[in-house]
Amino acid sequence: MSDKKKINPLLKTGLELGPIVVFFVAYLKLREETFLIGGTDYAGFIVVTAGFIPLMILSTGILWKLTGHLSKMQVATLVLVVVFGGLSVWLNDDRFFKMKPTMIYLLFGGALGIGLIRGQSYLKFVMEEMMPLKEEGWMLLTKRLTAFFIGLAVLNEIIWRTQSTDTWVYFKTFGLTAAVFAFFMTQGGLLQKFALEEEKD
Repeated sequence: MSDKKKINPLLKTGLELGPIVVFFVAYLKLREETFLIGGTDYAGFIVVTAGFIPLMILSTGILWKLTGHLSKMQVATLVLVVVFGGLSVWLNDDRFFKMKPTMIYLLFGGALGIGLIRGQSYLKFVMEEMMPLKEEGWMLLTKRLTAFFIGLAVLNEIIWRTQSTDTWVYFKTFGLTAAVFAFFMTQGGLLQKFALEEEKD
């Protein structure tokens, strides 16, 4: 197994968010277009999705090459992008790709929930190095994040089933990202309350 390597944070962020930004820009340019490929008409959304899949694979591969490590979350996200994006392109049906965030958040929320049932915080195993907390803090944060992920899954289902594709793309690109950022910003009190004090000599 490769050792983790440090890379420029801006480069790391670019590799993680770059494909999403490219998807958004490409969708804005091609959303009104229809492409005849192999005798079948494909909407711009499907064509952009087809381009997003290899771009996501490439960016994740570069990230792995540079860092020597991928988190379980990154691997799971890539797999779901390939599976649900591939189904959308293969069946020429955008609903599968729109369901992807639902599956991602249900997967993460379900995994954390299973840990809670077993009396464990799986979140601690993933983020302990970044946020050293007391056990009580990890359990509380995990409960909140589990509920948050389930809520995002439900919200994504409501948005894509009741709103236009334009609305869903804006929601996926900006709404979900802002929601995750806002969640962790609002946990400052918990992080301070349960933070482990550094041992002093």
